[in-house]
Amino acid sequence: MSELIFMDFVHCNKALTHHFSAFVFGNADFFNSIPSLSHTFHFRYFQGELKEIYSSGEQNPINMSGYIVSALVPIVFTLLLRNAKKLKKRGVPVDVGGEPGYTIRNSRFPSPVETSWEGITTLAELFEQACKEHSDKHLLGTRKLVSREVDVTDDGRSFEKLHLGEYEWLTYAKTFEAVCSFASGLVQLGHKKEERVAIFADTREEWFIALQACFRRNVTVVTIYASLGEEALCHSLNETEVTTVICGNKELKKLVNIGGQLDTVERVICMDSEFPTSASYRWTVFSFADVESVGRTNPVDADLPVSADVAVIMYTSGSTGLPKGVMMTHGNVLATVSAVMTIVPGLGSKDVYLAYLPLAHILELAAENLIPAVGGVIGYGTPLTLTDTSNKIKKGTKGDASVLSPTVMAAVPAILDRVRDGVRKKVDAKGGLAKKLFDLAYSRRLSAINGNWFGAWGLEKLLWDFLVFRKVRAILGGRIRFLLSGGAPLSADTQRFINICLGAPIGQGYGLTETCAGATFSEVDDTSVGRVGSPLPCSFVKLIDWAEGGYLTSDSPMPRGEIVVGGPSVTLGYFKNEEKTKEVYKVDERGMRWFYTGDIGQFHIDGCLEIIDRKKDIVKLQHGEYVSLGKVEAALSISPYVDNIMLHADPFHSYCVALVVASQHAVEDWASKQGVAFTDFADLCEKEETIKEVLSSLVQTGKKARLEKFEIPAKLKLVSTPWTPESGLVTAALKIKREAIRKAFSQHLANLYAS
Repeated sequence: MSELIFMDFVHCNKALTHHFSAFVFGNADFFNSIPSLSHTFHFRYFQGELKEIYSSGEQNPINMSGYIVSALVPIVFTLLLRNAKKLKKRGVPVDVGGEPGYTIRNSRFPSPVETSWEGITTLAELFEQACKEHSDKHLLGTRKLVSREVDVTDDGRSFEKLHLGEYEWLTYAKTFEAVCSFASGLVQLGHKKEERVAIFADTREEWFIALQACFRRNVTVVTIYASLGEEALCHSLNETEVTTVICGNKELKKLVNIGGQLDTVERVICMDSEFPTSASYRWTVFSFADVESVGRTNPVDADLPVSADVAVIMYTSGSTGLPKGVMMTHGNVLATVSAVMTIVPGLGSKDVYLAYLPLAHILELAAENLIPAVGGVIGYGTPLTLTDTSNKIKKGTKGDASVLSPTVMAAVPAILDRVRDGVRKKVDAKGGLAKKLFDLAYSRRLSAINGNWFGAWGLEKLLWDFLVFRKVRAILGGRIRFLLSGGAPLSADTQRFINICLGAPIGQGYGLTETCAGATFSEVDDTSVGRVGSPLPCSFVKLIDWAEGGYLTSDSPMPRGEIVVGGPSVTLGYFKNEEKTKEVYKVDERGMRWFYTGDIGQFHIDGCLEIIDRKKDIVKLQHGEYVSLGKVEAALSISPYVDNIMLHADPFHSYCVALVVASQHAVEDWASKQGVAFTDFADLCEKEETIKEVLSSLVQTGKKARLEKFEIPAKLKLVSTPWTPESGLVTAALKIKREAIRKAFSQHLANLYAS
């Protein structure tokens, strides 16, 4: 059997066979060691036969060598490829203008990419070209709602459950027709070119159509998260002087609540065909379908933008205070779209993309402009209907991924963490042989990915994929071939789990709204973890010294410093906020625009970036919420039990923890009243009831200060010894030295997250 399997290989590689024959026969010790390589499936299979042939003294060296070559060549090639990967330069130094630093560009592109399509300079042109090239092909898909039910639990809580059917599709031609009709409809309603439209809704088919329609009339779109609070919503609409808002029923209710505070809104277009009619509306309300219909019967010619025109003013979720609007030109977004196309392997018309992330986020907006450009398909879903076990999916019915079977997806770490945790819970619940088999398969694949050449490759990999991981891959439809992760750091554990169980590479990206998500991206063949890849083809990434924090480009073994991003994806700045724009945006003597991120990074020898710190004390948690450490510390220091406090937020967790220097007087007074016995103050600070009391006080203090739940520490460590300038933990002005405290209490912080 083995002879038949490898016959063609042997006959086609006679020269190679003879070289290996000479080596093996001249090195009996090496050959005798081959059976010990039986850790892999291949060698277990051939071990007995190799021994038998060798000991029999068979005189057919070609046949015998064939077996040897068949076993050795994959090993040698694997080692050669692995060495090649280690030596591969993904990013290379480049000479640029601006502030001195250490700058890296993508190794394959000597200058930043602005467009990947000849003659295309705007998103409107890109979409029109795609619709002409793929007119009869499916483009946008939305699932039909079969039924809506309410489940009531034993404790009286109610949950909405949806039964969703198959996807219903619009072709490229029909989508383009809808876009043109809606664009004409806007004009007929009285919306002028110089006025702005806000899209305030969850991701859905109508969102995309409205976006492209605005582009055809060169109308700037203000994007607002559907989850944005009333104060931030009011600020965003008033600051940009929006006259038309496009939203869903849920968002319409929010608008009604703040109607009296909106200065410029004249009309609202509701994406849902049925919406509450009310005499209290301060504006005219239209249905999305009616606007399309009016435009269809009264067409208006397109008024296309140029590259430098502002396509989107994107309001961030706001790290502190009110959100800022980032102004993105068509050229900015097109540069990111063009760059991503060059690094996603084989992206084309056979790809199916599952869209469920907020389109008000640049990651999703860029993705949904890229997929049509390559002739792909977009099927819409939601985070709550994504899988068969998602919260809103009726039991026994299918989630979005199962029905759509996507090939590519964008994801945030929180979603991937849920997939990982869900799989592990199911495996643990089954126990027995099933769990042992899963653990064995996982450990074998992990060994292989981590560079152990005795790990599970070849036929053994196929075996584990069929027996174990095929069921896991079915969770996301069974056809995922590439995942793009962004928005927050992805933990090494989750990255490896997804690599193995879904059998797909994860491209982890780093970027900001201010850079149109364009900065760095890990390549498909880079199996390392904890890094965010080399610069995208549209970007230069520079590190500059931050002496105050101790990060220098001259550091060894790697240059370190603040990350500065330059190139065509860097946006114009903040809307009506010139002061902040001048603070973080710079134009160098060569005319290149740079954005100062405030993040601290280091470059590895292959040109890949690793994020290691944050210049400011603002941290993004695992689910994307921003925490301003200083703001929270100031609010919680009011608690009578707090002498000093340092909040700690880890991007790989969804909650904060705190180190609290306890006020000895207040804590001992409480203990005396409660009858809590203790030997000394240090002993009192270790007691569970003391920690519980102080934590309760912080929760109450935080609520009074109107802090969000995620801003209030979930756990804390009580410190009995005051922080002083002499200890090096605070400055002479008694301001905390965050990095010094973090190092001094690193084990305590680790224990808080581990417990």
